Amino acid sequence: MPAIHRGAMVPRPWVGFFRSILLGLSRGVRGRVHRDRGEGPFAVDVVPSARPATSTTSTTWATSSAPAAWEQAARWRRRLLIGLVLLSSGLATWVLSSALPTYRYPALQWLQTGLFTLLFAWVSAGCVTAVMGFRVLLFGDRHALSARSLDRRRPLGSDARTAIVMPICNEDVATVFSGLRATCESLATTGAARLFDVYVLSDTSDPALQAQELTAWAALRDTLADHHIRVHYRHRIVRTKRKAGNVADFCRRWGRDHRYMVVLDADSVMTGDALVTLVRLMEANPQAGILQTPPQAVGLSTVHARAQQFAARVTGRLFAAGMQYWQLGEAHYWGHNAIIRVAPFMAHCALAPLHGRGGLGGDILSHDFVEAALMRRAGYHVWLVPDLQGSYEQQPPNLLTELQRDRRWCQGNLQNARLIAEPGLHAVHRGMLATGAMAYLSAPLWLAYVALGVALWLSGGNALFNAQGSLTLDVLGLWVGTVAMLLLPRVLGVAAVLLRGEQRQHGGTWQLILSSVLEAGLSAVQAPLRMVAHTLFVLMALTGWRMEWRSPPREAQDLGWRDAAKPFGPAGAIAAIATAALLLLQSSALLWLLPMTVPLMLAVPITVWTSRTSSGQRLKQMRLLIVPEEAWAPSVLRRAWAHARMPQWLMEKRPASETKGQPLRLGAA
Repeated sequence: MPAIHRGAMVPRPWVGFFRSILLGLSRGVRGRVHRDRGEGPFAVDVVPSARPATSTTSTTWATSSAPAAWEQAARWRRRLLIGLVLLSSGLATWVLSSALPTYRYPALQWLQTGLFTLLFAWVSAGCVTAVMGFRVLLFGDRHALSARSLDRRRPLGSDARTAIVMPICNEDVATVFSGLRATCESLATTGAARLFDVYVLSDTSDPALQAQELTAWAALRDTLADHHIRVHYRHRIVRTKRKAGNVADFCRRWGRDHRYMVVLDADSVMTGDALVTLVRLMEANPQAGILQTPPQAVGLSTVHARAQQFAARVTGRLFAAGMQYWQLGEAHYWGHNAIIRVAPFMAHCALAPLHGRGGLGGDILSHDFVEAALMRRAGYHVWLVPDLQGSYEQQPPNLLTELQRDRRWCQGNLQNARLIAEPGLHAVHRGMLATGAMAYLSAPLWLAYVALGVALWLSGGNALFNAQGSLTLDVLGLWVGTVAMLLLPRVLGVAAVLLRGEQRQHGGTWQLILSSVLEAGLSAVQAPLRMVAHTLFVLMALTGWRMEWRSPPREAQDLGWRDAAKPFGPAGAIAAIATAALLLLQSSALLWLLPMTVPLMLAVPITVWTSRTSSGQRLKQMRLLIVPEEAWAPSVLRRAWAHARMPQWLMEKRPASETKGQPLRLGAA
């Protein structure tokens, strides 16, 4: 490691939810007093001043400057989003309320209507966002930050030093260093490698893996010596605050040596052109604090991973473009494949632990959303750069690995909801913290809605059939409308591919359509599995209840039947018992419950089959679930895959005479 150039990154304690609300109310009262006295307007949209505060309660707040053009556009777009969501959910609630029979227990009816309204609003928000994304993909967005608008002829100054930071913890060594080698080799071809330093920051606890990391790092350092790319390695003995703590430790020790840092995940691969473009964008936009790339999912061949990769490229990009449409300079930060301005990050984005015990206290797990909110509160912009190519990552190889990741994300997003009222946060980031929590809270809400529907059905009434035993057309139309809103983003995703002439990158027109139908079917049968798992994760986070949910490591792919039966066997048994009971008590109620119970009863074979690499390869031979990188793989990915197939390079070291006299130095702290 280079010599330590220590800097400060001190977290400020959180004000707390209820204290923040009281503080906001008192500010509102003071604002009315100022207006009554004619002392000028009291700013509602505020950012913290650059002056350091002695405590959270004494933080001074500076009024925001006149809104830029993109800020004005974003406000109108957000109003449009909220208006359409309220209109659609209000109309749907009115239809449901007029069609519902009079139940024996009115409170249950009100509860059902309330749950429906909330969940329909959640579905409609996603649908409207996808429609916005469809518009952006076809017609562009003049307010977006674009990589195409850069003047690439202007040379980068030597002071634009950038750290490429890769935090790792007990990862597959071949995946980490093969992808990193390909990234560095691509960077070497840009002619700007002099501006970059690479840091591998290890939190690995397994001594055998750590030894492999050291050997692989030494081999990589020797391999890249001719390219003049400096690769450093540090193993952290005191592993506090997980990834966020690892990055913060780097900032305190070496952050002052760099103007920017690009944070990578263990499975990240980026082209050198993408890295240099990020630096150019930062140099051209001094108010930008974080620039997030849209990483493309590639690299794995299981059915599950292929379906997720395909969905991300066809449908997922609509959601990304739609969020960018109404977020603009107040976007998400996803924690990796992004560039960060180091000085304001150190000054404003240190994360204090949350007060309290249990699942919602302690160190912040989903740090990226919070860091984006703090960066924006400090007056800097957070942008997604939608047209920047050359950023890649991997999807989880199977459903169990995905759910293991979701368990941590669920707890982290519920933690973040405690920060919604923190002083100075912009409204859009408060909304992001709320929607991040809702992404997981929607699972127990859906489960409660289904269970409540069964209970009301058994109590003598239902909204689907009238007294004569005929289908209620209003409710049937409502169901059809809900399904249409769920399917519309997929239809628009396919339409966008066809209108842009990109169908050959997905195997052809008919293969694209069949792939979309297959992915939609897999998503439908996996949705109840995710709902049950997310419900358990929410309960664990809210109650502090601990349950082991083990999954294979990142590199494992094919699952055994026992691996799948352990988490999903009990849920399938309960679903079978519930189905048999309804069949005996009131068979008509099965129409309400079967869309959930059948996938749960088939959860084990579904999970096993979707984890199979051989099945994924057969789909590839049929040209189904194809992504553009399989039709034509960029050179950086071809290099990464080639290095991963030949792991012997990780153990090779060149003779000392070929390393230009540079000693191998191991950093540990």
